[in-house]
Amino acid sequence: MVHAGQGTKKKEMTDSRAKAAKPREKNYRLSAGRGMYLEVTAAGSKYWRLKYRFAGKEKRLALGVYPEITYRKAGLKRDEARKLLADGVDPSEVKRAQKLSQKNAASNSFEVVAREWQSKRTKWSENYRVKVLQTIERNLLPYLGKRSISSISAPDLLAVLRKIETRGAVETAHRVKQIAGQIFRYGVATGRAERDPSADLKGALASPVEKHLASVTDPKRIGPLLLAFDEYIGTPTVKSALRLAPILFVRPGELRHAEWQEINFDTAEWQITAKKMKMNQSHIVPLCRQAVEILKEQQLLTGQGQYVFPSARSSKRPMSDNAILAALRRMGIEKNEMSGHGFRAMARTILDEKLKIRVDWIEHQLAHAVKDPNGRAYNRTTFLPERKEMMQKWADFLDNLKTEASSSNVIAAAFGNHN
Repeated sequence: MVHAGQGTKKKEMTDSRAKAAKPREKNYRLSAGRGMYLEVTAAGSKYWRLKYRFAGKEKRLALGVYPEITYRKAGLKRDEARKLLADGVDPSEVKRAQKLSQKNAASNSFEVVAREWQSKRTKWSENYRVKVLQTIERNLLPYLGKRSISSISAPDLLAVLRKIETRGAVETAHRVKQIAGQIFRYGVATGRAERDPSADLKGALASPVEKHLASVTDPKRIGPLLLAFDEYIGTPTVKSALRLAPILFVRPGELRHAEWQEINFDTAEWQITAKKMKMNQSHIVPLCRQAVEILKEQQLLTGQGQYVFPSARSSKRPMSDNAILAALRRMGIEKNEMSGHGFRAMARTILDEKLKIRVDWIEHQLAHAVKDPNGRAYNRTTFLPERKEMMQKWADFLDNLKTEASSSNVIAAAFGNHN
């Protein structure tokens, strides 16, 4: 008895013949012409394969599984592989490269990057993280989710934002733009995108009726701002300066000129020399627990140099006097909302009106000219224990504002940032 595929006369392969092939005790093959065959396993599975030689070695190329891949489709794949062989190209290597490309494309999709970015916001409350994810899933993923993040252009993003705008949700459109910007910048940071296209959409959306941070002395407006600072994706040095600015409320020039030799972690104090102070008098800034944590993180980056916040161009110079202001502007915070000196006004108002701290303690910490009842200037250690307690109370108050903001409906990404 001559089995199918055996003997001198071979039957021509057809879909009917492939369908009729029954499993046997062992795997067997049915020729399909020009090196292609159908392998039928003992379990009943059927695989199209191509046998060929390349560089003197016999190789096999998988062409698909029957019946998902018909005989005709398998034949077309065989012919494409043979064209490659004719050009001196190994079809197995081409297939391996295509699989790798598809895998990379999947890992570089906007959805994968967006979910990865959201999962790393570990400092957010769970409630807040869920709200941000819902915003992404509702407004971005249906339109951009499957696309490679590097292929999305500014017009592509704008088209998605217009859909939100046309339903009257102008505030949401702005929030989604800022969230998308943070996702793109995370993509840049992780090597999966080249740039943030949301940066090209400044002024493209209708202005919202209500502006965020209209009053920087309103605690409800401060929390989202502080959350945005925590999520700033710029240089670590600028981020540290941003986070310290509201906590310490020193003058911008004093902050950027801070030197490591002035920081005493044992006493938790920053001792600024007189020549750096506006009033030409030395000044002590008590360092609360939060400030110490930020400074110790920064010390790992710049602790070997002179300046706490060195210039990006030279470690021998402090950061630019425009560094923090530029960061604020890139985050969409305009001049009439916040400036480098704005943190001082914020602290001055809230410490007095909300926390009921003695005004002379506040003024002394602001390094303003304060005199005692006899008209003499206070020295730098005056009220130091009280000011230490005040600074810790202030930092804790700011932390509470961030916690409240992260648990509310306010999206911190409304103050998104650029690199």
